[in-house]
Amino acid sequence: MRLIPILTAIIVTAFLYMLVIERDSLLAFARGAEEDTPQDTATAELDATAEPSEDTDNSKVRVVALRSSARVIDSAVILRGRTQAKRQVEVRAETTATVINAPLRKGIQVQAGEALCELDPGTRPAQLAQARARLAEAKAKQPEAQARLEEAHALLKEAQINLTASQKLSKGGFASETTLAGAEASERTAIAAIASAEAGLESTSADIEAAAATVGEAEKEMERLTILAPFDGLLESDTAELGSLMQAGSLCATVIQLDEIKLVGFVPEAEVDRVEIGALANAKLATGADVQGRVTFVSRSADPETRTFEIDIVVPNADLKIRDGQTADIVISADGAQAHKLPQSSLTLNKEGRLGVRIVGAESKVEFVPITLLRDTVDGVWLTGLPDQADVIIVGQDFVTHGVPVAATYKEAF
Repeated sequence: MRLIPILTAIIVTAFLYMLVIERDSLLAFARGAEEDTPQDTATAELDATAEPSEDTDNSKVRVVALRSSARVIDSAVILRGRTQAKRQVEVRAETTATVINAPLRKGIQVQAGEALCELDPGTRPAQLAQARARLAEAKAKQPEAQARLEEAHALLKEAQINLTASQKLSKGGFASETTLAGAEASERTAIAAIASAEAGLESTSADIEAAAATVGEAEKEMERLTILAPFDGLLESDTAELGSLMQAGSLCATVIQLDEIKLVGFVPEAEVDRVEIGALANAKLATGADVQGRVTFVSRSADPETRTFEIDIVVPNADLKIRDGQTADIVISADGAQAHKLPQSSLTLNKEGRLGVRIVGAESKVEFVPITLLRDTVDGVWLTGLPDQADVIIVGQDFVTHGVPVAATYKEAF
């Protein structure tokens, strides 16, 4: 019967122990919470004492940048032009007459000096013969006039001898004054005869020159009756039709030379100094053909309307496949340059409206760099103005300005 009081005493003692000594654990058990482990307690204390950290990137603008390195490219001058015949002449008549030969048809090859149009001579051969006869007649008179002049000189010499003798005799009293006066008159007559003979000789010479000029004009008129090809080439038009009346200035035919052909283009004034005589040039024609030649001419005077300078490039065309007037995309080689190849979308404008790109500079801050475009391609643009190594912002460049800090994600150059 003593067992019950003993159990009662043990229970009361355990309850008092828990109530006094393990009071906190008893209360936690009563709330249904587990005791924290020592590690969890230390972590909680550390979290409680630590200050909340600030993410430094939250204050920067996120962008995508391209790591670009400068490369050497052939900084060619690119322009559009056209083909042009090396020579093209409209052969026209210089006199009036009727065409007496059958026409030559366009497209045929002609040689220099080949007759294109032959005109009716009419009375021109007779006029030439008459002019030659007058020339022969004038030349025949020349010896007679020369003889008269020589005779006049001889008479003058004789008169001068007689006059000298008369003067000496008159001083010695052996000749009368009448004789002396006659000798003086003979001298004056001889001088007049020389002047007349010289005038006659000059007149004869003038007649000869006039007759010779008439002959030359008549011969030239005969030459004009045959209209010749000025150089080797192709007929671009039919020659004048048989029986048609040609007047001075009437068109006989058009001849073009295509064995060498010119590429004619116009260079902007900003690039004209990069084009040199003798520079190699390539061109792609509208037909798809690729041709190559060299620059032979660079204009020194700009077109007043477009402010561009004409250039000529001579291209071989022995097979005559290149035609006059075709469109050509021309590329003229120039000195190489260091340039960056970037996406066209990376280009932007600053507040002053200048074209450039934005790069990630020192301390990850944005910098604006003006650039110069060299070439536009399908997959990007070539430009200069950047340092040899540059981190160019290609995404987000329009949302930042100079000096703004950025957090960049980098992409390798393409």
